Amino acid sequence: MHKQPKLSVVGAGPGDIDLITLKGIKVLASANVVLYDALVDVGLLQYAPTAEHIFVGKRRGCYSYQQDQINELIVSRAKSHGHVVRLKGGDPFVFGRGAEEMDYAGYNGLDVALVPGISSAISVPAAQHIPVTKRGSAESFWVITGTTKDHKLSDDIHLAAKSKATVVILMGMAKLKAIIELFKNEGKAKTPIAIIQNGTTENEKIGTGTVASIQGIAKKKGLSNPAIIIIGEVVKHRERILDIQKNYAARALVY
Repeated sequence: MHKQPKLSVVGAGPGDIDLITLKGIKVLASANVVLYDALVDVGLLQYAPTAEHIFVGKRRGCYSYQQDQINELIVSRAKSHGHVVRLKGGDPFVFGRGAEEMDYAGYNGLDVALVPGISSAISVPAAQHIPVTKRGSAESFWVITGTTKDHKLSDDIHLAAKSKATVVILMGMAKLKAIIELFKNEGKAKTPIAIIQNGTTENEKIGTGTVASIQGIAKKKGLSNPAIIIIGEVVKHRERILDIQKNYAARALVY
């Protein structure tokens, strides 16, 4: 029986395998082929035990496949095998190039579907008790890529630095110095900032400080990609929650 060529783009969530959606697991179970990224925990492949698993990850300066090769692989495997699941970290529509892959597949006659994922832009800060909005601290938030396709600093960061919003920067560690200078130039040297590496995983590392101090903290803690940068007053909430918990525990011991 001929298998209908189909692409399902599935968001794997921020890193912790328990943070994939139930629908994502169900779609993986129906896959004939799974193409997965570098930021996807391979433990998720257990949900597609009979499928062919192909690593197509991309990291800065290291490419297993170029994007056009991935596009072609999706189409060729779908036509030869049937259902291809493209498993991507976070949410595929938040700097994940999921839309591009769906366009290419659609133009080549494949049925296409999307299963949204939990975006690392919101969930990684949340897992460290940092809300992206909070009454009295931030009424909105920006989610920006630190590096454009031309490997330049996004112009949107210039605009974001002028606002009172929380600024969440993905893939920005290579441009950390330039980002810091931008915020300093806007008079925000004392603004709280956090950097979270490998968020929601067992290898997670975090550094917090101010715009003025964070470069030294990042160097001391060895923080690098994959990491998320969060800039804004909301970063203080993490320390507040930790203090509340510590004080409650101390009171409980007294009583």
